[in-house]
Amino acid sequence: MTRHELKPPIRRPLVDAPETGHNRWHPDLPPALVVEPGDEIVIDCRDGLDGQITPATLDADLLAVDLDRGHPLSGPIAVRGAEPGDVLKVEILAVETDDFGSTAIFPGFGLLGDLFEEPFLVTWGLHDGTATSGRLEGVRIPADPFVGVIGVAPSPARMEQFRAREAAVVEAGGVALPPDANGAVPPGEPYASTALRTIPPRETGGNLDVPQARAGSTVFLPVDVAGALLSLGDVHFAQGDGEVCGTAIEAHGRVTIRVDVLPAAKLGHRPQTPAFESVEPAWKGGRRHFVTTGLPIRPDGSNADLDTTLAARNALLAMIDWLGAERGLSREQAYVLCSVAVDLRISEIVDIPNPVVSALCPLDIFHATPPRRTG
Repeated sequence: MTRHELKPPIRRPLVDAPETGHNRWHPDLPPALVVEPGDEIVIDCRDGLDGQITPATLDADLLAVDLDRGHPLSGPIAVRGAEPGDVLKVEILAVETDDFGSTAIFPGFGLLGDLFEEPFLVTWGLHDGTATSGRLEGVRIPADPFVGVIGVAPSPARMEQFRAREAAVVEAGGVALPPDANGAVPPGEPYASTALRTIPPRETGGNLDVPQARAGSTVFLPVDVAGALLSLGDVHFAQGDGEVCGTAIEAHGRVTIRVDVLPAAKLGHRPQTPAFESVEPAWKGGRRHFVTTGLPIRPDGSNADLDTTLAARNALLAMIDWLGAERGLSREQAYVLCSVAVDLRISEIVDIPNPVVSALCPLDIFHATPPRRTG
């Protein structure tokens, strides 16, 4: 095992140092680092808004924030031996944040964007495991840091599929963000005008905003291209499920991971969307869960617009598949078990057009031997 450090200058905005990362998804980006399965990597990550919010930022300054610069990512990291059809296993060993964070209301953005027409900013001091702010007197938010964006590059075919289905959402009167060269990093063509925006999460991961991507957890990502081309960023000090105003406690941070490749030929089950084996922090009970995720994608591959019911169905179907493949349950048994033990959570509801619903199955309900199939 080798330990690597991928450390761009996080105090310097990505837009001013485009050689240190990217903020769009594209399969042709050259890797910033090449590693072997089993290697550990320490990664510095910029905050989700590329450092545009500082302790001196005022409410009115939010109107000048360039949202096209969102999600500056560290990477891509190529993992030798990863091939399309494999699963990339990413163990999150540590997530640390700096001592400053921010949460912003941007007019028109968020679940209640139509009701909040003025910018509003809360800046936080992050010390001794809690976040406090003079704008929320008497409140202490306990630390639960996690990686907001983690994903692998889509193949050219999938990139076109994603682009087309999101364009169809717009044509149907919904909201999605097409490829746009404004603020794109790297800025060169044809990348800048064709690469996918990072706002919506997709089957290859991305802006999932799933708090289960915390230290002690493992993320499973379906590989689309040789080397996987893993990227991550957008560290959150804490976030409520849903991220309803559109931002969490956003912070610069450092993430330590270990990567491995699960070959397609040896897999009994390959998740079609990101999955997790996660542990809750002690103050939340410390339980371990297997977590599946669902997006609002119809069976025909088309994209519904912010449809949490469809996302919940897909998360549940993914969990039923996992219970069958890994625990030997029939679909009926798995469906019943989901009804009595699995929690559905809206992990995020603001990343247009794709909310994420997660299904959490506690692992302590199982005996050492998987249940027998009875049907």
